[in-house]
Amino acid sequence: MKKIAFAFVVLTTLSACQKEVGTQAWCDDLATKKKSEWKAQEAIDYAKHCLLQDAIGSEAWCNDLEEKPKGDWSTNDATSYAKHCVF
Repeated sequence: MKKIAFAFVVLTTLSACQKEVGTQAWCDDLATKKKSEWKAQEAIDYAKHCLLQDAIGSEAWCNDLEEKPKGDWSTNDATSYAKHCVF
């Protein structure tokens, strides 16, 4: 049981160091990385969040979400808004 708890703590700590996929910082980091080093999922996420939509936490994304009725926000929208637009 202690090993499982320790593994959970380690994984949680390590995942906290990574930038959230789709955020402006993540888009900027990936844009500076050589495209030959991108993974397939990174390319898909980059296209979705950085090219086709505004990056999560960008000023345009925050403004668009503010105009959307709060009842239509997903849990992820609310969490990301609080994390990137309020604080």
